[in-house]
Amino acid sequence: MYGRIDWAELFLASGGRLARTPFLVAAAAMLVLILMYEAVVHTTLHWLTGWFVYPAAVYVGACLLSKRLHDRGRSGWWAAPIIIALIAVWPRPEGFFDFLFSVLLLWTVVELGVMAGERGANRFGPNPARPAGAAA
Repeated sequence: MYGRIDWAELFLASGGRLARTPFLVAAAAMLVLILMYEAVVHTTLHWLTGWFVYPAAVYVGACLLSKRLHDRGRSGWWAAPIIIALIAVWPRPEGFFDFLFSVLLLWTVVELGVMAGERGANRFGPNPARPAGAAA
């Protein structure tokens, strides 16, 4: 993704690495789209269309999280507890277990949204922030 964005790869593939800025932009776009969907679609239509919209959103979210976790040197399987926590606290946390899920989500924000990816190549591929031929 050096210089150009392959949208299908960004949202539909879970392999490779994803730098912090494209991850934050894509995650914000997904969040806005889901919020708009929930604000616009009414109860009956929501029940019918939700069977298609939410699984697609979970898949795209898993792909984005997996690539960003790869950039941090972590397994993409960590996306599963993150998605479970997000589903559990949506639209607002209630109770003790939701508090624990919220702590996991706070860790996720710091780990994936604040901290930089690993320098250089790791087991998941080259650094997406610097192409292989770029000067250090």
